[in-house]
Amino acid sequence: MAVNYDNVKIHVSHLKKNFGKLEVLKDVSTDIYEGEVVVVLGPSGCGKSTFLRCINRLEDITDGVMLVDGNHMDDNKIDINKARENIGMVFQHFNLFNNLNVIENLTLAPIQVKKMSKDDAKALAMEQLKRVGLEEKADAFPSQLSGGQKQRVAIARALCMNPDIMLFDEPTSALDPEMVGEVLNVMKQLAAEGMTMVVVTHEIGFAREVADRVLFFADGYIGEEGTPQEVIYNPQTARAKDFFDKVL
Repeated sequence: MAVNYDNVKIHVSHLKKNFGKLEVLKDVSTDIYEGEVVVVLGPSGCGKSTFLRCINRLEDITDGVMLVDGNHMDDNKIDINKARENIGMVFQHFNLFNNLNVIENLTLAPIQVKKMSKDDAKALAMEQLKRVGLEEKADAFPSQLSGGQKQRVAIARALCMNPDIMLFDEPTSALDPEMVGEVLNVMKQLAAEGMTMVVVTHEIGFAREVADRVLFFADGYIGEEGTPQEVIYNPQTARAKDFFDKVL
């Protein structure tokens, strides 16, 4: 499915985020379109994860505009739980409930937030587990899963809310190298199905293969943006050249 450049899913204008006196995001503006896969690259501490967390207001916004599906995430009066229903989030450290088995992890939000019946939620959960290749792990507990399996369960859990935007915050950085591929394969499948995705990652190969656009963050700004070919292989700024020289 191609990117729909007529439909802006995420509009960011002059976004700023301070933690006390520390300015993490100084002035960030971009638009992300329906069906677009945007990969956010850059050195540690440059504001990538903070940018992602501002999209679904896990971090309050200091200044600027953040519109997601038409919802003003920068408005303190917004019903944030309602606004977040269309945004799936996958974290670095899975964030599964260890006292619940896999199927219970997946059905919790559909039952509690979307008021789905237990039977409907379970059917949906099994469908999403099948999508990530883990239907046989429905009754397992997180402690019985590998890191790669936990992350695939976390993706399935996010998909159970039927989001139209998926945010990934370094989803493979806590995994052993041999488990990275199984998670990236699920993400590639979602991208091929036309999911709007914003991915903070260090996986340059994934960015090269899957991204429609790369945002290179440095020092609280978007230093460069463009196609993977433009940003990764033909960077225009000294900061980006230095970064890609080190990681390629």
